[in-house]
Amino acid sequence: MRRRAASGAAGDDRQAAARAADSAGCTRGRSPSPCRLIDFCAVWDAGVFLASAAGKGAPSGVPGRRLNEAETLNSVREAQFQRLEAERPRRPGCGVRGPVLRMAGQPPPWAYTAILLCALSLGRAIEIPMDPSIQNELSQPPTITKQSVKDHIVDPRDNILIECEAKGNPAPSFHWTRNSKFFNIAKDPRVSMRRRSGTLVIDFRSGGRPEEYEGEYQCFARNKFGTALSNRIRLQVSKSPLWPKENLDPVVVQEGAPLTLQCNPPPGLPSPVIFWMSSSMEPITQDKRVSQGHNGDLYFSNVVLQDMQTDYSCNARFHFTHTIQQKNPFTLKVLTNHPYNDSSLRNHPDMYSARGVAERTPSFMYPQGTASSQMVLRGMDLLLECIASGVPTPDIAWYKKGGDLPSDKAKFENFNKALRITNVSEEDSGEYFCLASNKMGSIRHTISVRVKAAPYWLDEPKNLILAPGEDGRLVCRANGNPKPTVQWMVNGEPLQSAPPNPNREVAGDTIIFRDTQISSRAVYQCNSSNEHGYLLANAFVSVLDVPPRMLSPRNQLIRVILYNRTRLDCPFFGSPIPTLRWFKNGQGSNLDGGNYHVYENGSLEIKMIRKEDQGIYTCVATNILGKAENQVRLEVKDPTRIYRMPEDQVAKRGSTVQLECRVKHDPSLKLTVSWLKDDEPLYISNRMKKEEDSLTIFGVAERDQGSYTCVASTELDQDLAKAYLTVLADQATPTNRLAALPKGRPDRPRDLELTDLAERSVRLTWIPGDDNNSPITDYVVQFEEDQFQPGVWHDHSRFPGSVNSAVLRLSPYVNYQFRVIAINEVGSSHPSLPSERYRTSGAPPESNPSDVKGEGTRKNNMEITWTPMNATSAFGPNLRYIVKWRRREAREAWNNVTVWGSRYVVGQTPVYVPYEIRVQAENDFGKGPEPDTVIGYSGEDYPRAAPTDVKIRVLNSTAISLQWSRVYSDTVQGQLREYRAYYWRESSLLKNLWVSQKRQQAGFPGDRLRGVVSRLFPYSNYKLEMVVVNGRGDGPRSETKEFTTPEGVPSAPRRFRVRQPNLETINLEWDHPEHPNGILIGYTLKYVAFNGTKVGKQIVENFSPNQTKFTVQRADPVSRYRFSLSARTQVGSGEAVTEESPAPPNEATPTAAPPTSPPTTVGAPGTVSSTDATAATAEATAVPTVPPVSPTTTATTEATATAATSASTTTTTTTTTESPATTRTEIRESAPDEQSIWNVTVVPNSKWANITWKHSFGPGTDFVVEYIDSNHTKKTVPVKAQAQPVQLTDLYPGMTYTLRVYSRDNEGISSAVITFMTSAAYTNNQADIATQGWFIGLMCAIALLVLILLIVCFIKRSRGGKYPVREKKDVPLGPEDPKEEDGSFDYSDEDNKPLQGSQTSLDGTIKQQESDDSLVDYGEGGEGQFNEDGSFIGQYTVKKDKEETEGNESSEATSPVNAIYSLA
Repeated sequence: MRRRAASGAAGDDRQAAARAADSAGCTRGRSPSPCRLIDFCAVWDAGVFLASAAGKGAPSGVPGRRLNEAETLNSVREAQFQRLEAERPRRPGCGVRGPVLRMAGQPPPWAYTAILLCALSLGRAIEIPMDPSIQNELSQPPTITKQSVKDHIVDPRDNILIECEAKGNPAPSFHWTRNSKFFNIAKDPRVSMRRRSGTLVIDFRSGGRPEEYEGEYQCFARNKFGTALSNRIRLQVSKSPLWPKENLDPVVVQEGAPLTLQCNPPPGLPSPVIFWMSSSMEPITQDKRVSQGHNGDLYFSNVVLQDMQTDYSCNARFHFTHTIQQKNPFTLKVLTNHPYNDSSLRNHPDMYSARGVAERTPSFMYPQGTASSQMVLRGMDLLLECIASGVPTPDIAWYKKGGDLPSDKAKFENFNKALRITNVSEEDSGEYFCLASNKMGSIRHTISVRVKAAPYWLDEPKNLILAPGEDGRLVCRANGNPKPTVQWMVNGEPLQSAPPNPNREVAGDTIIFRDTQISSRAVYQCNSSNEHGYLLANAFVSVLDVPPRMLSPRNQLIRVILYNRTRLDCPFFGSPIPTLRWFKNGQGSNLDGGNYHVYENGSLEIKMIRKEDQGIYTCVATNILGKAENQVRLEVKDPTRIYRMPEDQVAKRGSTVQLECRVKHDPSLKLTVSWLKDDEPLYISNRMKKEEDSLTIFGVAERDQGSYTCVASTELDQDLAKAYLTVLADQATPTNRLAALPKGRPDRPRDLELTDLAERSVRLTWIPGDDNNSPITDYVVQFEEDQFQPGVWHDHSRFPGSVNSAVLRLSPYVNYQFRVIAINEVGSSHPSLPSERYRTSGAPPESNPSDVKGEGTRKNNMEITWTPMNATSAFGPNLRYIVKWRRREAREAWNNVTVWGSRYVVGQTPVYVPYEIRVQAENDFGKGPEPDTVIGYSGEDYPRAAPTDVKIRVLNSTAISLQWSRVYSDTVQGQLREYRAYYWRESSLLKNLWVSQKRQQAGFPGDRLRGVVSRLFPYSNYKLEMVVVNGRGDGPRSETKEFTTPEGVPSAPRRFRVRQPNLETINLEWDHPEHPNGILIGYTLKYVAFNGTKVGKQIVENFSPNQTKFTVQRADPVSRYRFSLSARTQVGSGEAVTEESPAPPNEATPTAAPPTSPPTTVGAPGTVSSTDATAATAEATAVPTVPPVSPTTTATTEATATAATSASTTTTTTTTTESPATTRTEIRESAPDEQSIWNVTVVPNSKWANITWKHSFGPGTDFVVEYIDSNHTKKTVPVKAQAQPVQLTDLYPGMTYTLRVYSRDNEGISSAVITFMTSAAYTNNQADIATQGWFIGLMCAIALLVLILLIVCFIKRSRGGKYPVREKKDVPLGPEDPKEEDGSFDYSDEDNKPLQGSQTSLDGTIKQQESDDSLVDYGEGGEGQFNEDGSFIGQYTVKKDKEETEGNESSEATSPVNAIYSLA
């Protein structure tokens, strides 16, 4: 059997796109690129930021008043390499055409409507990158980053803090207003402002009343570019007023009658929490008969005699002041026809009639009457309440008129008496009714719910960053009920009173900017308000002028296997947004079409790599301010192939077997040939010999039988070949005398000595340690140097176990120190003591920097760049580079300069002239070898003409044919790369169907005159423009053409749901197709019953286009059904969606035959009954079976992810299996939103380990696996993208390792550190303790002893008789208790004294009894302070610093405070 797998290199998939300018923009001299918006998208992990934008030119009638189309192209995260079309769509743009663009005076009213529609196309908010190289150069108006909530309630005992933080460049200053007037902080000694912040601090340590500072505050952050505003913050001080003192008479009520005990708590800020207790601090038990309403009142549906056994006190807890107010208790007097409280009647089947209580129909206690109304704000919780009286106690049920209750948001509370709907939306409005019923009848109350809405954002204004001369918009669209009004401000002042700006125009909720300049910078505020609230948003307008920059490393090398697919990336940044083009080997036309595909973000994809594709690819980003270039060198490698594979063999025990594996590979790649046995890495013992093209096994044993896989791999690909070895048994069984001796790891080598010292080599000699009955197989020599990585040991070389002296090759200018580790079958020894140090002398460099290239960033310069040499290639101190250049044609003298960095810019160069370039390395010992000569260029200019005579012919519903006339060659002004068509979907022929107006493009490389545009939407109106493209970018746009696509087939219906509420019916529901592609004429449903492999007759149902529900009547309860649903237009049926009915629990053993006749069906539009719980139950039955693993050890730890990831809970699971001996260590973490690495899994063996992990990076990201053994030897393994799993093959048996995975580009982004241990190569057989006789006997004795003890306890308990139980009595508070009249009390946790009735645990703490209304949740009592009315307020701030004293002193609960303790 043979299988092969090859993997190629992949690049990042970061979006960045650019559009060309129109002729009007060029003639005005502002920019040959179009007016467009800029989107700075941060790539946090790499410290660079991608700029992406899209601009579209509009035909210009009057150059002085031109409104360009604009849209924002969002950069996307890196995607998987396999996703070849991974492009995140841009926000749709729009074009304001015709007379709208030719406004010479006041525009007509309909022009504003077109402008407002266009404003919907703006993209996301723009955030200036935090990269210091860009941030320090860019100015930024203020932006509010942190502020207090609008309704700010503070504790009167604490200092007041009103937050206001802002950022900007330069840093902003702050000031405040109070009640719309300037707040002079300097005049009030209690008020201060934090340094470098606008946060106000009001200090009351020296006295003062917090109420004096109540009011409405607003923060202003200002720098020279504008002023940003905070929300209007309403400051209020929390209040907890006392309960009015009152004397309550006993409440007399007839048994069976309803009763309401009113609470009427004092109003507080915020409102208090209400709960009912008795005067002895016992919580009132609540059920469906007795319950507390939302208003705090206590409702009795019917009173029974037992209700008289306690009193009822309403308590109000105030959150901020930490106090509880207690109302005087109610006492009940129940009149009854049956005066005796016979407890036997409580369990009577008809308790009420047995006690002479008349049964009656329900009536509502709250709300009153049969109907009421309620208003709720959108996004809040809706609470509907119905409390009914009656005998017996009624049951409450809830319904919504004309529909079902929202199952995902609705929940029942208070014994079904309350219905809560969370996060209310407009669709939750309507009529709800509660039904109260008992056996005597029922009654209904209808509640009409109206949903209003405070303002909420539809389009919040976003920061707008433009280049000089560009156009843009700020859009502020909010919705609410009633409709909110919009007010614009600039720098905190109303826009009407601001100085006039001819470049600014206000159109309702949109501000339009034309031909912006540096002076246009400001901060705009949008305030949207109605009677229910307001929204305030800041958005600044900033104007930037930045030449193109390349954000990726220079001169990247990408190696790829022949016939694979790869992608070359070129992220860039600039303002105006640059255009990006690709060249090969510095010349030729733009690469696109055929085997090449250029994405909108500028990435170049080569679909199938060929030998001729090898070379240097140059990406050039240009805008009006200059040009930036970068190069990617692509090397094409031959694939790795096994041309002579191992063959299956049968061998006798003790014989010799040879398995061949001959490989052909690319000679420039390092080949590694490894072997697997039974798909596990093969340990090469001393009985095996691994050669370059074969594996030989001497003295074949039975354990050698199995499958052997030859793995030939390079860093780019691999090939596999497998064979099976069968071992025949032999009578002769040799014995090994040493097998019975215990084996162990070798002792460490000793007495290291350095001899034969030379400039580039040294001889290292050592004395081996004891092998501990297991021969030493290998020695590993490690080194450490003290200049670049002091204290870190690296592997230098490996030698056979028979060697104790070796010559080591050294590098110049390194201070070496060596140590040796011995290895045998059991494991590795401890490292030897280090040798003495030996420093090699320096030398001139032996190589020059790579990836040298010259690219013009402007028309008159050329930037020479290269990849700097690393420290190991420097060979000496003070590394520098000699840069030489000259014009290629002129053959003039060489210019030269010495550079210490990695770039040099040559100025005053002609346009697009080839140069010869050389870069040579030099250090203090001399110069490197003579460098190679590379060719660099400067650049082109934009085309001046657009294609003419553009003709369109519609081919079908999704494709058109284009034809045009070529432009004159002198107008191209460069190499003609392609003719490009820009097209967008203007509208759909279906009414009220929103369409994306995202602009798309189709390129036609070379001097072509026709082409085809495909993948269009059917039944739509389109517009199209054409441009000429050269190496610099796009030319002006042609005349706009319009065309219409005919009707097509629809897409599949959405959200097809199959539910099975019972065994008789199946409910089907679906939504309309996302893309109708025409006028829907109906749906087609095909379904068939099946049972195992037997299938019934297919049934076809046709529905009208408005029907989206259907019910199937099952023929039998065993068979399942397979459904296929598709939508139809006049053209035909579209794509079908297929689902199956849920599997019954006993499907594994079906007995019923498939139905012989089709089942009856019932269409049920509007009356579909389904339960998600049934579907969930059916789904839960399909649980996969996990094979048991024994033994299993699971450990849970806490770990913190480093770098960019936030702290998260990490679970480490280690699973150990007996055969084979493999330990799996895994870090399980929650995946964060930002770039990170998590879920690192290690599967180790004796000498190797497989590593896998998860990450949120895209393709092309390289990683590094770093692991350190118990000898503190640190090793790293670079990992190419998509190279998981990674195998570490140089591990030592029985050693503990720590491991982490981090990004090669940013070491700060790392996984959590994981620890694992390799297994020993040799383990002694250990007897199972469970099979030992002594262990079995011990367990039997313990079991017998436990049985005897249980029998003795049972006999003693039976003879003990009855225990006296002290009867609990109701003891009223005595007159001597000073807290009898108190309305409030303290429940702080200062003294943890156990009282009578409390249960003390073994550790001396008090066990808490479970009670929903217990005051233990709020703390324990302390001393109270009396007020004038006799009540007192107790602070219940929890204090844990006091010792628990007087643990058993109290014997009686003599006060309400002690009664609170008794609840514990």
